[in-house]
Amino acid sequence: MANKKRILLIVILIAAAAAAVILLTGRKYKSYKVISSTKVLVEADEQYLRFKDNVIKYSTEGVTYINSDNEIVWTAGINMSQPIAEVSGGYALVADKGGNNVAVYDEEGEVSSSTMPYKIIDIGLADSGAFVVVLESETANYINMFSSMGERIYEIKTSIETSGYPLDITVSDDGKRLVTSFIKIQNMITDSSITAYNFGDVGQNENADRMVGGFIFEDELIPKVEFISNDKVAAFGEKEIIIYAMKEKPTETARIKYEREVSSIFYSKDYVGTVESASAPVFGTETDAAKEAATEGDAQSASYILKCYDTNGSLKFKYNFNFAYDNIYADKNEIIITGGNRAVVITSKGKEKFSYEFDSNVTSMIPSSGRNKYIVTFDDRTDIIKLRLGEGRQTDR
Repeated sequence: MANKKRILLIVILIAAAAAAVILLTGRKYKSYKVISSTKVLVEADEQYLRFKDNVIKYSTEGVTYINSDNEIVWTAGINMSQPIAEVSGGYALVADKGGNNVAVYDEEGEVSSSTMPYKIIDIGLADSGAFVVVLESETANYINMFSSMGERIYEIKTSIETSGYPLDITVSDDGKRLVTSFIKIQNMITDSSITAYNFGDVGQNENADRMVGGFIFEDELIPKVEFISNDKVAAFGEKEIIIYAMKEKPTETARIKYEREVSSIFYSKDYVGTVESASAPVFGTETDAAKEAATEGDAQSASYILKCYDTNGSLKFKYNFNFAYDNIYADKNEIIITGGNRAVVITSKGKEKFSYEFDSNVTSMIPSSGRNKYIVTFDDRTDIIKLRLGEGRQTDR
């Protein structure tokens, strides 16, 4: 009898916890509390990436690691005219696109820095800190992988005449698989190709260059490829999104056709998405599933339609909005849209969590550690905020 009561109590507690999670995730927040604020001089080319629960800031002036208390942990000077960056696991990679310098960082600061022999076109980063650099010479392209300490692990040489020009590259979390997108123009026709490489046992058994799969797209660009998880790749094309499963070799599992003109794409480990123009469809008529999907926001006045799909290609939700946006951030829990002084936070289930007009232009909004905490960067300051249910902004002093 005692055991039955104990089991019943556990069931009640689990149900109560589930109900509490549903209640918390379904809440809509109306304002925020400023936990800390730091005056900063924002540079025109400044960019932000979430790094663990904190932020990496990078520009031509250097790289800065800012923690969740809005404190600068370290700053590293760089000599780069066009810095690009990626974050994976506990590492950040910054490289000079069109230049030769690349550097790896962790929470303690710089891990290594390297000078490449040719011009850097693109980069990729694994959770281990191993990184891939695409290099361009006058006659060939090179795809090189290095350890976090800058030691070369492998090199792939591709011919511009045969393969074309590289558009994008992505590396799996474990660093064992690589996918590239190339463009080739021949006889006034533009084709794209996706090529997959495996540097594990399967790739070693295939051929010398470790290639394990390839796909050709006639008269279409594929400007973005991304390992959205360790075993799943998304290819973002001009007309569609293609999802591939790739534990060893790539296999197409879903294809999502665009129905309107796409202005942005976003993704996380559990979903992919687009922001489309709310004007008349340009790729055809919307599907019944798209019409029937739950829609947040005002459809009548919308300028843009955000569409979120699961990795099987099914539409999860739509969200309509009507302000000019600059950035979209996405992770497993939420999607953040910012533009001008506006910011909107949407849960990964499609519910509007927060919509606000700040007193200044928002350059970045990224989740921080702790529930409902965010690092928001404005033109003249960086604030750590926490969302509130009540009206009116509060400030901790």
